[in-house]
Amino acid sequence: MEESIVRVEHLSHRYSVQWAVRDVSFEIPRRGIYGLLGSNGAGKSTVMNIMCGVLKQTEGDVIIADINTKQDTIAAKRHIGFLPQKPPLYGDLTVEEYLTHAADLRWVAPREVKKAVDEVLERCAISHFRKRLLKNLSGGYQQRVGIAQAIVHKPDLVVFDEPTNGLDPNQIVEIRHLIKSIAEERTVILSTHILPEVQATCDHILMMDHGKLVFVGTVDEFDNYIVPNTIFVHLANAPSTDVLARIEGVCGIEELGGQQFRIRFTDAQEVIERIVDQSIENHWRLLEIRQEKNSLDTIFAKLTEKGQ
Repeated sequence: MEESIVRVEHLSHRYSVQWAVRDVSFEIPRRGIYGLLGSNGAGKSTVMNIMCGVLKQTEGDVIIADINTKQDTIAAKRHIGFLPQKPPLYGDLTVEEYLTHAADLRWVAPREVKKAVDEVLERCAISHFRKRLLKNLSGGYQQRVGIAQAIVHKPDLVVFDEPTNGLDPNQIVEIRHLIKSIAEERTVILSTHILPEVQATCDHILMMDHGKLVFVGTVDEFDNYIVPNTIFVHLANAPSTDVLARIEGVCGIEELGGQQFRIRFTDAQEVIERIVDQSIENHWRLLEIRQEKNSLDTIFAKLTEKGQ
């Protein structure tokens, strides 16, 4: 089995009397992008803060690169880069000054600091802003600086909390590309409550709900977890819905307008074949037919129900 960068074993955490996380266990190998998915309040930020040494858990263990964070938090932190939801920036420092400070905090050897800073400036495409005060940068470039500080010490594991929150569409695409390039060399954990963000960026999903882990698997496994039960049909010369409803295996029909229909079925392949055959026989002029996938929102809702 591939060596793991993270092992979380029976992790629980309680704020006052309320459990925010309860008996969560998972393992993450090296390389790839892992989405920690869940609605606000699901417990994902608590898990991330414990993993990154910001918070001490009530119960359980977190092992980073074979180091138990309870036994040697500082040694474990050497392997971690962390970008909180709000980048920890000092507005009155220049980009270069701030990243130099971040490198010092991350135990980068003094003789290697300048090289490390130059590398992340280039990697995050912010070299031209190295002398710019942080407070004078746009939100997108502040986020790039936040990512740069998280990788300046070349950690094995990088954890991002809602990294595209508050950015415009162009900035979101740029940050996604940057995160994917970072993941070519190390493991990335991306926490978000935005389902399309996971679909666009991640290889694997860990989904939390009410402090518990309710799904672990690939994005494709997540997408196909709830078997789809609808077919999209577009006809140029459509019959009435009553005629379509009489086709064997059809359970229900939803008119979408423009002679387009969503058809629920008992067996997809048989119903598709019957629609195609009857379209040819009755000159319905079939323009498109396809089995629909569940939206991530639908799957999320179903998994949440199962986790309760």
